Amino acid sequence: MASATGKSFDIALIKRLLKYTRPYRPTFKLTIFLTVILAVLGPIRPILISYTVDHFIIIPKVRELTIFCLILVGLLGVETIIQYYQSYYSGFLGQKVVKDLRQQLYVHISRFKLKYYDRTPIGTLVTRVVNDIETIAEIFSEGLLSILGDLLKLVFVLIAMFAVSWQLSIACLLPVPFLLIATNRFRHGIGKSFKEVRNEVANMNAFTQERITGMHMIQAFNREEIELEKFKEINKKHRNAHIRSVWYYSVFFPIVEILSALSISLMVFWASRDMIVNAFSTATPGMIIEFILFIYMMYRPMRQLADRFNTLQMGVVSSERIFKIIDADESLEDKGTKTANAIKGNIVFDQVDFSYVDNEPVLTEFNLNIREGEKIAVVGATGSGKTTVANLISRMYEVSNGHIYIDGIEIRDFSLSELQKSIGIVLQDVFLFSDSVVNNITLKNDKISYEQVVEASKAVGAHEFIMQLPGGYEYQIGERGTQLSVGQRQLLSFIRAYVYNPKILILDEATSSIDTESEFLIQKATEKITEGRTSIMIAHRLSTIKKADKILVMEKGKIIETGTHAELVDKNGVYKKLFELQFSRDGS
Repeated sequence: MASATGKSFDIALIKRLLKYTRPYRPTFKLTIFLTVILAVLGPIRPILISYTVDHFIIIPKVRELTIFCLILVGLLGVETIIQYYQSYYSGFLGQKVVKDLRQQLYVHISRFKLKYYDRTPIGTLVTRVVNDIETIAEIFSEGLLSILGDLLKLVFVLIAMFAVSWQLSIACLLPVPFLLIATNRFRHGIGKSFKEVRNEVANMNAFTQERITGMHMIQAFNREEIELEKFKEINKKHRNAHIRSVWYYSVFFPIVEILSALSISLMVFWASRDMIVNAFSTATPGMIIEFILFIYMMYRPMRQLADRFNTLQMGVVSSERIFKIIDADESLEDKGTKTANAIKGNIVFDQVDFSYVDNEPVLTEFNLNIREGEKIAVVGATGSGKTTVANLISRMYEVSNGHIYIDGIEIRDFSLSELQKSIGIVLQDVFLFSDSVVNNITLKNDKISYEQVVEASKAVGAHEFIMQLPGGYEYQIGERGTQLSVGQRQLLSFIRAYVYNPKILILDEATSSIDTESEFLIQKATEKITEGRTSIMIAHRLSTIKKADKILVMEKGKIIETGTHAELVDKNGVYKKLFELQFSRDGS
């Protein structure tokens, strides 16, 4: 793939971006029209001022002077109004494109496989969705349309200058080659600097997001000073990248001012010498003023063009990053057409292979048969593949080989949304949003009534603790539910699963990190929500699965023992050793 700094690739990306303006084509065309009008009106003022000086000031004519001054004021007013609408509509267009692009990006990211998130820092994605998208807005407000306006203004100014006096025009343009060299150096330098700044912003976002999320771990292990030193290093790189861009600006702008002053000096010298030496000189005081204004109008877009090109280039770089995500084929294939309304809950794993990392298999030729309404418990050491089984049933991850069937239908034949709404999951690490209790239970699903939430809370034994909270079901639980205990958060996840009434229920280590009192409540909740549905319990505390219809013991991606609790204890195998070890540890 060509680099984003390559010209042809820039054009391709800009064309792709411009496709997002199609829904707003009238606004886009109007903005271009206003940009052209501003470029045409620009050189008119110096011409009128020159005429006014030569005809109504040097030769005093008060009435005509007044009329022309009013014309100039009117022209300035018209330019101001046009400038306002041009700026407003270019910004309006940019924000509309940004809104659509950000929405598309968010929807696309939300459909990615979990494997993508396993290898991509969340802070980097936040940078793409927020910072990089905002940079694209500048393509329309400060980049593409502004460049078009500056170039047109430059063309019309040069035409006007040569139309008035080609000699004075050449005198004015003598320093321009030096300006072009300086502009080219500046553009390359500042472009590289801006790219460094963007990279450092992404690094800082990723670092900060990860450390703030894991702050409890940092404080628990007294890592504050160590992480601070890492942050200082990242912050230093970010600062140095910004300082380099500041340096380029601090050198370039004075050079432009010097060269514009030199152009004025050369023009004034030539015109004044011509007026003194040549009796038939066409130069006039008004013409000198006119060319001074032309020079300012010429150098200003030249100075801005370098900056605007870099704004455009940074927008293109950001576009490349965003389109790289949009073009990423990381979404789960969703070609299934079957509905899941009549799912009963018979699950079959047939010769399933799976690995999170290539060449590191987790499941190999894995087979499993779960009957409708059966309560299955899966136990085993960490890394044995317990959670993987749950992830594959709900298609959080895709199998490498083999098939998974529900009621005899391959799970990929179900519509993804249909499949996942029929499977309820309660995780060990409960994720709650910074919202009310009721919204965290319903996830703002308007098909679930407040009365259903209360009924479900009573059914799983959580209604009493919720009503003790300030505001009850409207209590704001804070980010990730920090205002609640671990057991309370877990109970909310049970209520959430209950109100969605799934046909298949997966409980993944749901009681591994709670106190004894909460465990008792959750055991009762488990019995309630597993009634009448196929249930798979990934268990850490073996005491919680004694009533399971069948217990599977896994080791290195294989099922090595199967049976009820009593049967497995009688076998005197791996399960009995795990049970006795945990019983002696809990009892000590």
